[in-house]
Amino acid sequence: MREPLPRRPVHAKARLHRIIKPMKSLSLSASHASRKPIAIWLLICCALVFCTLVVGGVTRLTESGLSIVEWQPLLGAIPPLSHEDWLILFEKYKQIPQFHQVNHDMDLAGFQFIFWWEWAHRQIGRVIGLVFFIPLVWFWVRGRIPQGYKWKLVGFLILGGLQGAMGWYMVKSGLVNDVRVSQYRLTAHLGMAFLVFGLMLWTALGLLRERSDDPATPAGVRRLALWVLAVVSVMVLSGGFVAGIRAGLAYNTFPLMNGHFIPADLFVLDPWWLNIFNNITTVQFDHRMIAYVLMLLVPALWWKVQRDAPQARGAANAMLGMLVIQVSLGIATLLHHVPVSLASLHQAGAMVLFAKLIWLNHKLRTH
Repeated sequence: MREPLPRRPVHAKARLHRIIKPMKSLSLSASHASRKPIAIWLLICCALVFCTLVVGGVTRLTESGLSIVEWQPLLGAIPPLSHEDWLILFEKYKQIPQFHQVNHDMDLAGFQFIFWWEWAHRQIGRVIGLVFFIPLVWFWVRGRIPQGYKWKLVGFLILGGLQGAMGWYMVKSGLVNDVRVSQYRLTAHLGMAFLVFGLMLWTALGLLRERSDDPATPAGVRRLALWVLAVVSVMVLSGGFVAGIRAGLAYNTFPLMNGHFIPADLFVLDPWWLNIFNNITTVQFDHRMIAYVLMLLVPALWWKVQRDAPQARGAANAMLGMLVIQVSLGIATLLHHVPVSLASLHQAGAMVLFAKLIWLNHKLRTH
């Protein structure tokens, strides 16, 4: 009989590796499971920010934002409970310029219509504060927050408080000398909403992310994705100025602006830079030009992802599809003279496109 071959000695280091490897996998799996509830909580907060963006858009489009002339973070949560309460609030509204110059013929029913939109907008903001703060305290006390995330979450809480304060600062600009809020403050308020949404979404995606064996994404693709995200962010701010000075109500033709690709009155204000923020023609022209830039950059990014980053193809497809929808909504909103329904969808579409860019950039991140 043949003698059995001698067994190769198993070194102590190899034995240790065989024991540690499955333990490490179990540890990573447990760590991921413990992070998931926090990620879901942040995604719920993102959904609420999206809701307040939609309601805020309708509030702006219906000229409802100045219907509540006081900032009462706690008592303001209680709506009018009697006819006398309504009359008191209506009387306060009658003291501001918007009533005298725009809505002087408004009756109580008309006031109630605009009041409920602004109240709902503020109420969702209060709900976001509670939905964020209470779980934050619970996770913190229970020791459930992963290392390195505590101060990020505190930062989100501070940003949320600043966003509420910015909202009131914006409203104040329309209560004294003007019938509308400042386009600068409106754009800052809008931009902060996108900032809070984007940071929470990025953090949630990081908490949900598991280790992957996908190859590293080429640096050129990641740089292009960041540039596209930056251009979309500028597009959002540009849209804030379009909304702030009602630039969408002028030049309701496409692709030309009343027969011209480049209108003659782009720089009629002095100094020249004021046109970027105050000139209806320039503000709408800039918004269109940024859209054209995105119509070139987004397909280019999509093609590069298909070729060089297969793990992110789904996110790239979603981004490209959303761009088509968003551009179509923008054109339709313009051609139909900014109806509330289309304009609200267009504003909501901006945040959806922004979210898909956040998702894509996260998928392209180096492992």
